[in-house]
Amino acid sequence: MHRSKTALNLLQRLDRLRTASSGSLITRQMQMVSTAQTAHSRLLWSGCRQQAPVRHFSTEKDAARVEEPTENEKKLTVEVEELRKEAAELTEKVKSLDDKYKRALAESENIRRRLTKQIDDAKLFGIQGFCKDLLEVADILGHATEAVPKDEISDKNPHLKNLFEGLSMTRQQLNSVFKRHGLETVNPMNEKFNPNLHEALFQQEVANVEPNTVVVVSKIGYKLHDRCIRPALVGVTKG
Repeated sequence: MHRSKTALNLLQRLDRLRTASSGSLITRQMQMVSTAQTAHSRLLWSGCRQQAPVRHFSTEKDAARVEEPTENEKKLTVEVEELRKEAAELTEKVKSLDDKYKRALAESENIRRRLTKQIDDAKLFGIQGFCKDLLEVADILGHATEAVPKDEISDKNPHLKNLFEGLSMTRQQLNSVFKRHGLETVNPMNEKFNPNLHEALFQQEVANVEPNTVVVVSKIGYKLHDRCIRPALVGVTKG
């Protein structure tokens, strides 16, 4: 009876040892498999890294190669540059033509003003030659009336009186016609000498008179609308 219990205990211990040994063996085998899988994964990862390395752009040229423009973009760029050049040339031409246009307008305006002034001057001074011819007639009439003695003009000598009155009326009428057309006499007695209106024939010393003063008028002058057509012939005092 005692021997049977001892044998039974031995059998139970053997079963426990077997179970423990089998469990440890399975654990070891699982660890070995896990280790092998880890190693295999590492090998695969390292192989992938060696077979497909990551590409890095080291220079700007490599990046430009990737972004290289297409043929259409190149053509459009060339056309845009040509249009810009053409626009710049047209702008310069417009500026040049605008400047020429403004100069032509200014020149035409100057010509118009000159022609207008010439027309106005022709209207005012168109009779200048005719007036110069009449001045000699006015001088002769003046000399004729001044040559008649005043004491001889009386009713005792009616012919001379009538002749003097006729000459005086003719001279007066001629002077009124001159004034009506802008012709005026220049009689600068006791005035300052003006080289634009006077012509000095001689100089003389006169007491108590300022220098360059007209003291003698040999021949009166005439001006047509402020334009001298005949200077007065005068004598002036010395400076």
